[in-house]
Amino acid sequence: MRPCQRANIDKQLSGARDSKNHRTRAVRWYHFRRKRQTTDHTTRLMNLVPDRLSTSLKEQTMKKLIELREKRAAKLTEMRALHAKDKLETNEEQRFKALESDVTEIDGQIAREERMAAFEREEQRAESVSGDNAFSRELRGYSVANAINGALTGRLTGREAEVDQELKRGRESRSGASGIHLAIPSEILLGMAEQRSQTVGSNAAGGYTVATNLAAVADRFRPALKVEGMGATVLRGLTGFLDLPNLATSGTASWVGEDGNATRSSASFEKVSMAPKTVTGEYRLSRRLMLQSSAAIEDILRRDLGFLLAQGLDLAAITGTGTAPEPLGLLSTPGIAKVTTDTDFSDTTANLIAELELDDVTGTAAFLTNPTVMKAVRKMKDDDGHVMPVGELFHNGRVETSTQVPATLGANNDKSALIYGQWGELYLGYWSAVDILINPYHPDVASNGGALLHAFLDADVAARHPKAFAYAEI
Repeated sequence: MRPCQRANIDKQLSGARDSKNHRTRAVRWYHFRRKRQTTDHTTRLMNLVPDRLSTSLKEQTMKKLIELREKRAAKLTEMRALHAKDKLETNEEQRFKALESDVTEIDGQIAREERMAAFEREEQRAESVSGDNAFSRELRGYSVANAINGALTGRLTGREAEVDQELKRGRESRSGASGIHLAIPSEILLGMAEQRSQTVGSNAAGGYTVATNLAAVADRFRPALKVEGMGATVLRGLTGFLDLPNLATSGTASWVGEDGNATRSSASFEKVSMAPKTVTGEYRLSRRLMLQSSAAIEDILRRDLGFLLAQGLDLAAITGTGTAPEPLGLLSTPGIAKVTTDTDFSDTTANLIAELELDDVTGTAAFLTNPTVMKAVRKMKDDDGHVMPVGELFHNGRVETSTQVPATLGANNDKSALIYGQWGELYLGYWSAVDILINPYHPDVASNGGALLHAFLDADVAARHPKAFAYAEI
């Protein structure tokens, strides 16, 4: 306690220094006054309650905190009245101590309520990150392996059965003589996979995953899938065809004299259409792998089977020809400019940047190329033999690399693509979950009890504004 603060207490007790109890009350009262007070209880309490809590829960929390605050204020008022007296009777001294104990207890209750409100708020924030909170919670315990085994045996139960029914709602089932239809959420699979056959037989063909004590499966090296990560706009749950209308040209403004007539002008519109196109892959599982493998099979299915589809969509977004049934990718889209490649690499990147700026394309843009180009960029030196900073060569723009970007362009098929664009103008549309057709009847697997998994994903790609992209051949 500071000297000036103690002096204030001594001054209050100048007429009763012989009263030890009075001095004790004054010290206690000083500490109560030091407790944090709020000038606007309602505002403070509202801030403590999470915005996403239900209305009833929010009202309950508000009501309880307000009641505790009011109760505390009433007891402090009574303590002030007792403290104002020079000398307290025995019963008054006991009452002061009781009030002190009550206020301390109420402070603890208020602190607990505030902590609970804060915990609820943090939980709501964490759940909101995934978008669809309810559905995301349903997927937390979802197992691809259990879903496939359950579908094969006709005993699909639990969360896997509920999700399958929800995803198939309003859609025609593909189950029949050729196999069993199973719907798996795209959130579970997309982002990882490759086409390969899995069997236990030899170690390299799947036997490594059959063990009594199995460590995590080491994933293979995979191409980096960059399109969605570059900022492409993702549309999920689409039904039917999708048209994206664009304002092609605007009207014009003009100056006129006092009696002049305004120049007539009009706007024109265009549209970019998206329609479901199916990317598919086949995956083979042996009976022993399905029955004996540990949880590692879950990781294999999610990574390999999902990557198979995601890799196909990512590649189509860059190099798709647009010839049915393949989507139209960036490098084949009419209206996307091919800029001049200069001897000086930084001049080429400057040309790409200027191409967008001259078309009034604003917003965050970035470069995408392949490792071949980046290898050459990292070796570039100035006239003094010093390595040139990569950031300077790309004019401080963001640059990403992926082997999905082709290195077979040009007349001699020896040029690599360097793409620059505002990636939010590239749209990825999903029309379905990942449909799995489980076929245990195919001649290749029927005799040994295995199964072929045919994965289907309905999706499409479109550049809404082609002028938002440009590329060069390096």
